[in-house]
Amino acid sequence: MNRLATQVRNQILKNLYEISLIKTPAECAYQASLAKHMSHLPILSSTDRAIVETLNTEGVFITSLEELSIPSTPETLQAAKNLMPKIPRVLSGDENEFVIHATSEQIMEYPEIFLWGLEERLLNIAENYFGLPVAYHGAYFRRDLVNKIERKSRLWHIDKEDRKLFKIIIYLNDINDDGGPFQYVPKEITSKIAHSLGYRYGYIRDESIQRFVSPSNYKSCIGPSGTVVIAGTGSVFHRGKVPVADDRLTIFFDYTSRQPRFPFYCKSSLPMEDLHSLSPMFSEQQKQCVFWRQQSYQQ
Repeated sequence: MNRLATQVRNQILKNLYEISLIKTPAECAYQASLAKHMSHLPILSSTDRAIVETLNTEGVFITSLEELSIPSTPETLQAAKNLMPKIPRVLSGDENEFVIHATSEQIMEYPEIFLWGLEERLLNIAENYFGLPVAYHGAYFRRDLVNKIERKSRLWHIDKEDRKLFKIIIYLNDINDDGGPFQYVPKEITSKIAHSLGYRYGYIRDESIQRFVSPSNYKSCIGPSGTVVIAGTGSVFHRGKVPVADDRLTIFFDYTSRQPRFPFYCKSSLPMEDLHSLSPMFSEQQKQCVFWRQQSYQQ
């Protein structure tokens, strides 16, 4: 299915969901699932509980790879270091594009990157944030180019795939305010802006946001290489600020619950055949997070 046909199909499905005869039972089922799963949530350390609490109040938590101390981080950083030179600095063809992603073949060459996002501690934090079992959608290794293009993720938006979304962003180079930092509007202010705009979904230009809030309320997530931004991107207006000093190199890890509000918007960063080839390295918990759409999965 080509991109345009997929977009049309997804919009039709989304409009159908908004019909109360469909939406109301779905929301009731979601609330029932939250209540049922509450007693099954993983126990978190006080440090990780603070991450979840900050996501629920502010919408974003900033830390570092050093502070997180995930066991597989050294191997992942080495893989990222090896992959970085293979991501071209220029785009061929579409002059309106602004980001270059590692291909699935390149990610499969360095599976440590994809596997980092499946670390048990990260899944447990995400599960406590969702209140439900986690669906892992994979890793996106990206170079955001220095250019003046403002479109898609460089515009303000709130992600729509689920009621809550959980993203982890690792900075692979030093990011100051000129380096294209992840920016967001705190959760409480986002709610007021969304109400004032009558916002439902889509991208919004900066001048529209500034009708309701001063740029002094924008939060820029700056920091050295190894900075980690954990974001609830379904509850805050956010964007990637346009880099003007140097390309931004990052890895994004994406998660939703296994009962996403709009499952047709959820897709994996890797083809199914690649996921199955990696599956011998997955634990039982990890298999359930990756193959969440399937009633059964290959052992």
